[in-house]
Amino acid sequence: MKSFLKEVLLELQGGKEKISDLIFIVPSKRAGLFLKKELLEIYTDEILFAPIILSIEEFIVQLSGLQQIDNVQTLFEFYDTYLETHPEQEKENFETFSNWAQTLIYDFNEIDRYCIDHKSFFTYLSGIQDLNHWYLQKEKTELVHNYIKFWESLIDYYNNFKNKLLSKRIGYQGLLYRKASEDIQEYIKTEKRKHILVGFNALNNAEQLIFQRLLEADIAKIYWDADQFFIDKTYHEASLFLRTYRDTWGYYKEKPFQWIQNNFSQEKDITLIGVPKNIGQAKTIGQILASIPKAKLEKTALVLADETLLQPVLNSLPDTIDSLNITMGLPLKEVPLSAFFELLFTLHKITNPQGLYYKLIIEVLSSQPAYRLLGLEATRLINTISKENIVYITLERLQEGVAEKEKQILKLLFESWQNVAVALENSKKILITLRDNLDKDKDELELEYVYHFHLVFNKIVTLHSTYQYLTTVGSLYTLYKDILTTETLDFAGEPFRGLQLMGMLESRCLDFETVIITSVNEGVLPAGKSMNSFIPYDLKSAYNLPTYKEKDAIYTYHFYRLIQRAKKVYLLYNTENEGVGGGEKSRFLLQLDIDKRPKHKLAKYIVSARVPKLIARPLQVDKNEDIVVRLKKLGAHGLSPSALTTYIRNPIDFYYKYVLGVQETEEVEETIAANTLGTVIHNILETFYKPIEGKFLTIEDINKMRTQIETELKKEFKQEYTKLDITQGKNLLIFEVAKQYIYNFLKTEEKVLNSGRQLKIISIESNLKTKLHIPELGFPIYIKGKVDRIDELDGQVRIIDYKTGRVSKNDVVIMDWDLITEDYKYSKVIQVLAYAYMRHNENPISQAFQAGIISFKNLQAGFLGFGTKESVRGKVNYEITNVVFEEYLRQVTKMISEIFNNKIPFIEKEV
Repeated sequence: MKSFLKEVLLELQGGKEKISDLIFIVPSKRAGLFLKKELLEIYTDEILFAPIILSIEEFIVQLSGLQQIDNVQTLFEFYDTYLETHPEQEKENFETFSNWAQTLIYDFNEIDRYCIDHKSFFTYLSGIQDLNHWYLQKEKTELVHNYIKFWESLIDYYNNFKNKLLSKRIGYQGLLYRKASEDIQEYIKTEKRKHILVGFNALNNAEQLIFQRLLEADIAKIYWDADQFFIDKTYHEASLFLRTYRDTWGYYKEKPFQWIQNNFSQEKDITLIGVPKNIGQAKTIGQILASIPKAKLEKTALVLADETLLQPVLNSLPDTIDSLNITMGLPLKEVPLSAFFELLFTLHKITNPQGLYYKLIIEVLSSQPAYRLLGLEATRLINTISKENIVYITLERLQEGVAEKEKQILKLLFESWQNVAVALENSKKILITLRDNLDKDKDELELEYVYHFHLVFNKIVTLHSTYQYLTTVGSLYTLYKDILTTETLDFAGEPFRGLQLMGMLESRCLDFETVIITSVNEGVLPAGKSMNSFIPYDLKSAYNLPTYKEKDAIYTYHFYRLIQRAKKVYLLYNTENEGVGGGEKSRFLLQLDIDKRPKHKLAKYIVSARVPKLIARPLQVDKNEDIVVRLKKLGAHGLSPSALTTYIRNPIDFYYKYVLGVQETEEVEETIAANTLGTVIHNILETFYKPIEGKFLTIEDINKMRTQIETELKKEFKQEYTKLDITQGKNLLIFEVAKQYIYNFLKTEEKVLNSGRQLKIISIESNLKTKLHIPELGFPIYIKGKVDRIDELDGQVRIIDYKTGRVSKNDVVIMDWDLITEDYKYSKVIQVLAYAYMRHNENPISQAFQAGIISFKNLQAGFLGFGTKESVRGKVNYEITNVVFEEYLRQVTKMISEIFNNKIPFIEKEV
């Protein structure tokens, strides 16, 4: 296969001019590199000076005599102009200005690149805005006046901006193009060497003017890479621009159009592969590359239409890839350090007099850079915040008990960024400290990240010191994001060795035998409509500015030119309509099918991942010697009613919590959790009733308790969580709910006393523990627990468990004893009978007694006593007798025997 560049050089080899005397103009620097490679292969036996090879951008800079500035500097220069033009008008700050100015600069760029008469253009634009929005209004408001004034001022902004940049001999890309097109005649007068224009397609008006002037002066030759098939098909967008130049340029009235070849219709093996999701595409690429012989990899191009696929593809490359040349850089915004600074900016953009919000602090401390800076101190601080339930935390609190070195790092991270200078200084110091904490041999990649971020912040510092427009952390953050979108981490490698991995634009002028293109989906290839412009579609069409139609034609040309000379083509697309990179498969794939040439082999595949048949098996843990030892210790220490009910709910949960001792991670409670509310209410009732243990409850006792509700509640909440704010929001509502719960409970107690009944408090929050006799186990087993209250109502003893949740009568009344250890619904029965049995076993109660629950969400039901009944309509027996204990012990003993039986594993239940 002869590449296009080689064909051009072979054509020139027999010409009058020496290669060394020529000036080559190519679309990109990469095309220039490959041109040099082809030169070396053709002129292997000759010694000659290399010709001048310039990319079109380099040529334009040379022609214009201006230095090109990047988008960020352009923005600052434009803000200068914005403030100086019409100073009597109200001006926006830089942060607000940058939100719309980027779009306006883009429009200025297009106007200049296409050499539009800006005076008439801006007159039309302001007129359209006036007509579209306000022509029906008789009297214009101040807002409307300002709006129209803005559009009328655009021409002044443009003129002043252009003049300002020209006076400094700098310019954005479009201005360089306009200046170059204006100065081309002067250039022609002094430059007589032949210019070879190679491989262009879509030219803006400035480029067209420059090229035509060079051709008319007979100091240039131009070589297009056109194909007969596309030129003949007038409907085909791939030749939209080339046909236009052939038909409209005066040069081609006398000269032939070079070249129209017939490469597309030659033999090709084209494979269309539909793959679900981007990761699927990356994995499929790995399989395709593994099937390509090593000898052919140097003539293979992997083109990523969607450049976000770079990292997944790199991770999916097969071992057969010995060398690789990557023409695109890794976007700096995708490296881990980017997320770290994103967190810092988010943290410091929000100011709160109470301190820094705990979630953001934990996110920062949990990041990899923070671990590099603070080590295990970061983990300790996270645990402290969670344990002490600190919602808003100050720098001083973070620094408590920390070594001096870590204090300084915490200051850099969490000291208030009250102004831009502090933010920049702290950011640079963080990077320097990170650098010092990294190992030069083990952490090379991370050091590279740190170095590039150091360059980014240096750039921001230079801009800030030059222009002084960054006044808030918000404006600094906006600028930081703008810079980060354009910065890349470039790969180093030999440009001509191994597989070529590139983006779509880097493929211009290059030819490969095997081509793999990814993400051939609508919205990616072609990119489709984008509205990043203030210029309406009709106005663009009237002035021949490019619209989405022309942009689609550019993508079409690049796509077809890339496969024009290829022999083997793989085209991958995402079959999923939703998500990143999703959408319909590209029209290009349909077009390839419709325009299939006789020599084309077209195959279509849909790839689906192998999905193993998943058999849902419950988790099972067999009991080994270590587990048995732990169980024996647990039995000797005492099984709580909660442990027993946990086993009923799910044996695996019992294994994790009580055998392994795995506890739930403590988290900060911004609002009072249900279990916290329960703890507070239990503690207050203990405080109220403990002093009257062994006494009869009186109305005076209840009245005294009422007066103390609010004071005790505040005290308990403060004791539970010192930093919790209960004066506003949800916490205030929960505080009021707790107050109402206690008030209502005392009211029910008062009602009992007012009815003439006597209520004696026997004990409050008493610890109980008793031994169970299970001979078959051969070792002691205890059950233990803390019963909330034991009282005596009119002589009958009651064992009471408080529940802040809702409990109904059906939860504590049973018909079938076998259900209490099988159905978690009856967990309350297991608990109250455990308390009753322990109390009776340790201190026997002579007469029949009751055990039950008081539910704070169901206080109107009163005391919900445990009961048994023989049928659905049968009478409920609420008294606890020896018969009840016998049945209860039979069930509990059976369950405990199962827990301690080393032949019965812990098996997960479906919850």
